[in-house]
Amino acid sequence: MFGSIPRALVVHGVDGLFYSLVKHEGRCWPHYGRFVEIDRPRRISYTWVSEATQGVESIVTLNFQPQGAETEVTLHHGHLPDDEMGRRHKDGWSWILNMLAEGMAARKSAASSD
Repeated sequence: MFGSIPRALVVHGVDGLFYSLVKHEGRCWPHYGRFVEIDRPRRISYTWVSEATQGVESIVTLNFQPQGAETEVTLHHGHLPDDEMGRRHKDGWSWILNMLAEGMAARKSAASSD
């Protein structure tokens, strides 16, 4: 498993802030940012700052495209450093998106069994 997120704080809305603490590889990695675009239900974009971005704001954009009864999620994380830590974000985002897909599938399964 990639890690866990024992703490997260979110202030909703454009210019709202977020903080998440990710436990991974025996240590805690704080992440910070602010929401720069919220276009419900199509897109969310926010800044992302962590030790792995060398303290520089990067930009995460999530696009949501309806696909019948499901939704395709596309994630783009730009302005990352071109180093090992910057490239490792791909693994982290893959873990997060897989966890989201598993959670949604479990929720859909529970709802259909009611």
